[in-house]
Amino acid sequence: MIALLCTALLSLTLASSVYSDTNSTASTPVYAAETELGDQNRVFASRGSNITLPCRLHRQHGMSFGRVGMRIKWTKLSADESLEEDVLVSMGFHKKSYGSFLGRVRLLEADDDDASLLISDVSLDDMGKFRCEVIDGMEDVLHEVTLEVQGSVGYSDGVVFPYSPRLGRYNLNFHDAEQACLDQDSVVASFDQLYGAWRSGLDWCNAGWLNDGSVQYPITNPRRACGGVNSGAGLRSYGQRDKSKSRYDVFCFTSAVNGRFYWLVQPDKLTFNEAAQACQDDGAEIAKVGQMYAAWKLNGYDRCDSGWLADGSVRYPISRPRRNCSPTEAAVRFVGFPDKKQKLFGVYCFKGQQ
Repeated sequence: MIALLCTALLSLTLASSVYSDTNSTASTPVYAAETELGDQNRVFASRGSNITLPCRLHRQHGMSFGRVGMRIKWTKLSADESLEEDVLVSMGFHKKSYGSFLGRVRLLEADDDDASLLISDVSLDDMGKFRCEVIDGMEDVLHEVTLEVQGSVGYSDGVVFPYSPRLGRYNLNFHDAEQACLDQDSVVASFDQLYGAWRSGLDWCNAGWLNDGSVQYPITNPRRACGGVNSGAGLRSYGQRDKSKSRYDVFCFTSAVNGRFYWLVQPDKLTFNEAAQACQDDGAEIAKVGQMYAAWKLNGYDRCDSGWLADGSVRYPISRPRRNCSPTEAAVRFVGFPDKKQKLFGVYCFKGQQ
């Protein structure tokens, strides 16, 4: 008999969040009150780091016949757990990795009982639940562990932010939402991440996709325009929606970035194309929305200048509220999606680590 022990004992710390992009009224949804998150085995990593997902066999009577004939399979589950993505399969001396994990994963193999998985260069896409399955003869034992991607050491885990495209609110199906977040250096947020952001103060009246295919929005200040005053604070849920036909906004999640986010000093205001070229001439690229949120939330970046970002929007980050610069709260301020030919704004750039 083989028993599988797989432990990951760390706790998730969620930092405070305030968001002040202009938002509008959501229609009346099904209300979901505050719920406690279930206990799960979790491991934590920073973006770009290496991490081990523990998975260890314990044999009866200390007997070991080596790894010959033993099959180890690691898979990654989709957010709604309806699909499995192959990560690595091992049969004796034969091992194969798959997809985005190709060349980035291997078994630790500290001894004959070790089935732990080592992932290198962790990305936001790696977040989620992994399944370790060990097959040996008639035995078939599995365990699951969740990988969370944190911010850099000393900062919070990451930041959740609401996002809608140039077309306006409620224009994204689920697949569009996934791509929209990826384009802004982020991924679609999970329920746990939105829940943590709500617990830390996120109040947003537009409903958005989460990575499990549900549509929800967080309310800390109940009001008539956002589901009524009698519902109470909490995450308000529309439930599962048609991923192809239903259209909403999206809640994205990003963590600490490996590089430098900065305001590029220029003598004149720029069009969008001029802004993108200016960053390129400086050896960088025009910054993405997720990079601005990460710099603001995780590094305390503060600048009272409106600047172009890669999606064609204009925003500015304020971590120290003051007169004429978001006087009431720390926020990423949203100016809008102006005509890209207007020479009215500066630019924020991002230079990745070499």
